[in-house]
Amino acid sequence: MRLLFLGDVVGRSGREALTSRLPGLREVWRLDFVVVNAENAAGGFGITEAICEELLEAGADCITLGNHAFDQREALSYINRQPRLLRPLNYPSGTPGRGAGIFDAASGARIYVANVQGRVFMEQLDDPFAAIDRELKRIGDAHEADAILIDMHAETTAEKMALAHFVDGRASLVAGSHTHAPTADAQILVKGTGYISDAGMCGDYDSVIGMRKEEPIRRFLEKTPGARYEPATGEGTLCGVGVDVERGTGLAVRIAPLRLGGRLSQCWPEFWGAP
Repeated sequence: MRLLFLGDVVGRSGREALTSRLPGLREVWRLDFVVVNAENAAGGFGITEAICEELLEAGADCITLGNHAFDQREALSYINRQPRLLRPLNYPSGTPGRGAGIFDAASGARIYVANVQGRVFMEQLDDPFAAIDRELKRIGDAHEADAILIDMHAETTAEKMALAHFVDGRASLVAGSHTHAPTADAQILVKGTGYISDAGMCGDYDSVIGMRKEEPIRRFLEKTPGARYEPATGEGTLCGVGVDVERGTGLAVRIAPLRLGGRLSQCWPEFWGAP
């Protein structure tokens, strides 16, 4: 199975990078399943119904969120109507929406996707380790999924790495999101789980983590509040990670980063061929 995870979509540049490229990539690479983190898709803060539907129409099978999940108030109601939109699993009980789901892949396989949020230097949600452990035990006991993908939305690489090793052998892929900078550590862990600390963002890298440079720089210099952050509007880079998963075991056999368009050096999973 060919699974693709795309990192945080930031503003219009990120959306355009995805909607212009993903349909072609799905066809050329015969992708079975695509997960997109889109918690920054609406002007850099949250997601709207219209944007979510646009990304699904472009070829995303499931959309994950993070600490900006509910920045757009309409998401509080929309998330209950769209089963393919996931907020972090470790939100408190009673939070609108769901943190995990099982979805049908193009190949007919059943793909389990979970979105969890870290707690180091972030809002203190419930324990992500305990939350994902409960889910994996339930899914494993029921034999419900052919592949398991986890979006670990966290600030520190240590927390992301720790969770990946914690679930090694029980998940197909743990993809880190949130920090908007693609890392060079795509690998398959000892027991067969694919891992990358951060898949990077889909957005304009002539920026400060996707935002126009002037206001972030001013805040660092002057230490005072000011104008609202606005997404950068240059050409976006499509960033993510691709993984081949063995159908019988649900474990990763190949993994590689993806960077297409924009300012960053270009790369893609060569075992899938040229894009």
